[in-house]
Amino acid sequence: MRKLSRRLATEAQMLSLGERGFTILETSIAMVVMMVASLGAVSVFAYSIGNNASAKDRELAMSVAQQQLEQLRNVAFTNENLAATSTAGRKAEITSADRHYTAVTTITDSDFVNGQPTLKTIVIRVTPVGSTLGSVTLVTRRATVATGPNR
Repeated sequence: MRKLSRRLATEAQMLSLGERGFTILETSIAMVVMMVASLGAVSVFAYSIGNNASAKDRELAMSVAQQQLEQLRNVAFTNENLAATSTAGRKAEITSADRHYTAVTTITDSDFVNGQPTLKTIVIRVTPVGSTLGSVTLVTRRATVATGPNR
């Protein structure tokens, strides 16, 4: 019994030396510090989710622009689809992967031989409808195989 009372006395002395645990103030401060760190991590996740959505929009817009460009590459140089356009270009509404896009195609003729163009500059600008992403623009040139004046 005496050993038990000595042990209790020793434990009481240790408790009186400040080993009683955390106070409510210390716990509250620790929780605030942990909350600030957690909110920082959550904001990084929210930022990355937004960037991933924008990257998907950009990827799909680029795909739509490439499809439009391939269609123009597959027609003859003299085809009406390759006729020069005004500065406003030809506008088309396109749906791809359940997303809506506005494609504007501008074609400019240059390098004329005997009144006929031998070079066309094709600019395709695709903009996602209802997105904060700006437009994606592809520019290419297409030449004819017509014989020029120096041949």
